[in-house]
Amino acid sequence: VQLQASGGGLVQPGGSLRLSCAASGPNLDYHAMAWFRQAPGKQREWVSCINSAGTDYYADSVKGRFTISRDDAKNMVYLQMNSLKPEDTAVYYCAASEVVSRTARHYDYWGQGTQVTVSS
Repeated sequence: VQLQASGGGLVQPGGSLRLSCAASGPNLDYHAMAWFRQAPGKQREWVSCINSAGTDYYADSVKGRFTISRDDAKNMVYLQMNSLKPEDTAVYYCAASEVVSRTARHYDYWGQGTQVTVSS
């Protein structure tokens, strides 16, 4: 499985961005997909995940502002980020796993990361 994240950039507080993750490989529709983020000097943090049935889960810090979705026909996963805050600044990574988890070590496949900077 190969993953490639894109869509990051510089945005003002209160703005929006949509991250995309292009996936390739077998049986992707059976995998849980997730987004993690890592800010400078901090540990990688789980943001959101979605299982193969489309059930989504969110960290409290982003609940109500971020929305994860998947399009298995296109092998794509998205993270719509609204009402962005400076504390959302981080490198965002997409990841795939055979199990639904909030723990990074449970994810076998990772994209290369895309930088999101929220600043005025």
